[in-house]
Amino acid sequence: MDMIRRRIERQVFSLTGLSLGGIDYEHPKGDPGLFGPDSACWRVHGDFPSMLCGGISALMLQMLHPLALAGVWDHSRFRDDMIGRLRRTSQFIAGTTFAPAADARHLIERVRRIHDDVHGIAPDGRHYSANDPDLLTWVHVAEVSCFLKAHLRYCNTLLSGAEQDRYYDEVALIAESLGARDVPRCRRDVEAYLERIRPLLTYDERTAEVLSILLEAPSPNRLTRPLGYLMTHAAIDLLPAWAGTMTGLRLSPVRRRLVRLGMGGLIPALRWSIRNGASHRSRRRMGIEV
Repeated sequence: MDMIRRRIERQVFSLTGLSLGGIDYEHPKGDPGLFGPDSACWRVHGDFPSMLCGGISALMLQMLHPLALAGVWDHSRFRDDMIGRLRRTSQFIAGTTFAPAADARHLIERVRRIHDDVHGIAPDGRHYSANDPDLLTWVHVAEVSCFLKAHLRYCNTLLSGAEQDRYYDEVALIAESLGARDVPRCRRDVEAYLERIRPLLTYDERTAEVLSILLEAPSPNRLTRPLGYLMTHAAIDLLPAWAGTMTGLRLSPVRRRLVRLGMGGLIPALRWSIRNGASHRSRRRMGIEV
């Protein structure tokens, strides 16, 4: 059984930032990173299956902003390397959450430098920049709201409202470190923000192409192919109702039930198999038994 567990773990890690290497999550001993093991951030980001599902949903949601989409369209190899994009995003989230503080800050500075070169003119004639504080806020809110929604559905349905607000307050640090402004820090403010930004979101041919590539991205191996199919449909199920209407990505009641049942069987198997994820290694760094 241990051999099976390790094999599943290796295959799953091929989808994540751990496959990129470059971060030692187990040293230096005692370094709490930017948040520490008692944070709501560690709790929410520590459940790999729900984070994977929430991350895919976040990418779908982020692409509805025409300026965010323009940056990806003009400056990303997403057509040829969607898995690579998922890995790099996964590394940033895991690293800024669980890595030692110096590594977390290095990741933030690296992304800021990359953003310096991401700018241009969108099809509607507007200038865009990855360093735009308002655009950074959108990307952040779309991301963390999907992470939390996935956590509530697939990990801890009883996470208190106070802990949910604490999560939003903590992770605002990362967005602000990248240059975001007016970052919402509680559930009420996140909901109000999403309502305010909805008129700015669009769904057009380019959005449809990006979402199609995301939904049809090839899996790194045969083992992860059914995982990817189920996760992408669970990610669709997480989208706000208005986003599902806008994109046409809606699941029928029967398919929604089947997806949730499938996730109910898949997630325990993933949790059983993963024993050396970023959160596990970081807990060992802090001397916490895993």
